[in-house]
This record gives sequence, C-alpha cells and structure tokens, in this order.
Amino acid sequence: MPFAEPWNGLESLSHNLLTGKLEDFVRWSRRRSMWPATFGLACCAIEMMATGGAEYDISRFGMEVFRASPRQSDLMIVAGRVSQKMAPVLRQVYDQMAEPKWVISMGVCASSGGMFNNYAIVQGVDEIVPVDVYAPGCPPSPNTLLHAILTLHEKVRTGEILRRRAASGTGAGVDLAAEVPGWTQPLATPVHLGTPS
Repeated sequence: MPFAEPWNGLESLSHNLLTGKLEDFVRWSRRRSMWPATFGLACCAIEMMATGGAEYDISRFGMEVFRASPRQSDLMIVAGRVSQKMAPVLRQVYDQMAEPKWVISMGVCASSGGMFNNYAIVQGVDEIVPVDVYAPGCPPSPNTLLHAILTLHEKVRTGEILRRRAASGTGAGVDLAAEVPGWTQPLATPVHLGTPS
C-alpha cells in the first residue's frame, strides 16, 4: 500500500537537528573522555582499581584508560595518604598533566590526613593541588568513587569550573603571574560528598 505522501528524509523536517552551542559540545566531550592518571598511594588505590574492573565498569563513562603518563591524562585521583616526601612528586605530576585538569581527593587520608595526624603525612592534599571533589570514606567504596566522578562530570557539564576560573581572573590568554606581583593560582571550590545509599 503506497504512502499518501512520499517521505523525503531530512528535507521534510522543519528545523536542523545538528545545531547546538560549541561550548556544550566541548563540555560533553570533556565529560566523556576523562583519562585518569594512575596515582594510587595506599589502600584507597585498591578500591580505585576495583572501580576500573568489570563489576563497576568505569568504561561506560569513557574513563577506562588509566594513563601512566601525566601528559596523557586530565584527571588525578589522589587515592590514599600523601607523605611529605611524596608531595613534591604529586605536584610535579599535576603540573605535567594536560589542561584542563581536575583532581578528586579519594579517602579521608588524602582529604584531611585521616588518622595520621603527624609530621610525616600531609594534612589534606588541597595544600598541594586544587581539589575539585572530595570522596569520603576509609577507604571509600567503588560506588563512592563513581559518585565523585559523576559529581565532577556534572560540574564540567554545567560549566561551574569555567565560571570559577573566570571569576578568579584566570581567563585564557592572560598570564596573571607575570602581570600581577604576588599572584598565586586560586584553589578550586571543593564539593564534599556524603556516602551514597
């Protein structure tokens, strides 16, 4: 039985389906292609490895590639306690990562020093690098890390990170370190997570 009107494909549509803002596409592609750096320091690293396994399937978020080179990664998951000797190494790895870059502090030891309240352990990784999302727990479960990753994805999707950097005066093409004496890189606005149910 023939159709009353022939269907002529895209010409029959009254608007273009392929329009959109370039910023939205860039945010979408950044969210779906974050490559974490392998930076496990203590027991939280076991939970981070479990998150990359088949049961939790982090690859559904485009993050299955844990890079060994900081130049190929844009997300640092600091999993575990940071000693004073490891702090310069952590900062060097962070400085070598590609822009834009993000940091998740995984576990109570990375976030606040945890039970190690002594001279050998850094009392919070935010003293070394700007942290975007804190994942609580000792150690946090893979579900908590996935929740932290999804929270970071939402911050990237809404452009909150770009607004924060623009508000602090770190716009593209402006080298404030050279123009403003005494200027230092502002820290990120962190998000504290609760334990997911």
